[in-house]
Amino acid sequence: MIPGRQAIGQAGEELAARWLERLGYRIVCRNYRCREGEIDLVAEDAGELVFVEVRTRREGGLVSPEESVSRRKQQRIVRAAEHYLSTVDGYERAWRVDVVAIEVDRVGRVRRVEHLRSVVG
Repeated sequence: MIPGRQAIGQAGEELAARWLERLGYRIVCRNYRCREGEIDLVAEDAGELVFVEVRTRREGGLVSPEESVSRRKQQRIVRAAEHYLSTVDGYERAWRVDVVAIEVDRVGRVRRVEHLRSVVG
């Protein structure tokens, strides 16, 4: 059975978290939600807070995972990150927004993982 969109998204977030941990990141929070938006993963990388958008798509689609992070989505991520900083962590920390782009085949096997650093700015 071909996995559904929600299952692919959840599997992608889990894969991205493991990927980042192998790179030395520490996952601080998953699926942070507030009125301004949602952040898939909040991680720490060498003292810097990293707000991570995970995009998982089937290969061969009209738009790649990284291209699907529109300017509007980037703005929502920044607003959610600012909310997180103001209520959880404080504004004193250095921070950035990264994207983990994942492509899977028709049955859900991972074909490509790409980590794009500092995508907003």
